[in-house]
Amino acid sequence: MNTKLKRYSRLTLLIGMLATLTGCLEWMHAYQTYLQMNEFDRYFAVYAKDDFTVHFKRPKLFSEDFVALAKLHASSEENGPDGKIWRYWFRKVNKDNALITPEVHFYFDLAFNKLDKITDWTFSPLFLQIAPPAFLEASFRSLGGAEINEEKQQLKARADSMDKIAADLPKKAQVVKQLGEPLEITTDEGQDVYFYKFRLDTHDIEEGYEDRAISEVRLSFDKATTELVKMSGRFAGLKISINYRDFLENDDDKAAEGGDKAG
Repeated sequence: MNTKLKRYSRLTLLIGMLATLTGCLEWMHAYQTYLQMNEFDRYFAVYAKDDFTVHFKRPKLFSEDFVALAKLHASSEENGPDGKIWRYWFRKVNKDNALITPEVHFYFDLAFNKLDKITDWTFSPLFLQIAPPAFLEASFRSLGGAEINEEKQQLKARADSMDKIAADLPKKAQVVKQLGEPLEITTDEGQDVYFYKFRLDTHDIEEGYEDRAISEVRLSFDKATTELVKMSGRFAGLKISINYRDFLENDDDKAAEGGDKAG
């Protein structure tokens, strides 16, 4: 059996396993999207200004896939000439899950074409305070070749395969200015961990998944530099954990780049 045939066989086997394990077509579409991540620039484009948008050039995911995977509906759904737009509103709450005033909120937008496939995923400006555009783009790119945990239905990118970038990390004072005071502050291995909660505006939550409407966000700040070094949270059923230091160039990287340029 030649290499190409072996690769095809493994791919067919994995797709079959995923379909069998989940029994759902939406996971097939999610896996097809995952495969596209291996050629990111061929299948995706990124636009960052005030907000941040990932554009799907050859979309595979349908709107019903998102509902089935997240077990949650969007806050609002609007129809337009080119398709529909869903908005997910996340509003800051206190320890009892009651809204905090003055209100602090952010949103995700999903745009779908006339075939009901996702074409754009947009993150609002406030979300970029805890996931800066350069790192958010690097996180998406790192999903190409990420390890699949079939039991937990998760993707985990390896640090050694991540693209390194030169960018400034947000400072604690700036983040707190935008998000307000956290519900709790703990210390872990030289880091201050700020805990926030947000509630998704949604409806008709499937029984047993009520907790998915609550987003628990943990932001880890380096005690010495006050830089945001890690963000983790769950947003509409989507778990995101980014260790920003994994993406940063270190001194060796910079020295190597300097040597390449000099040569």
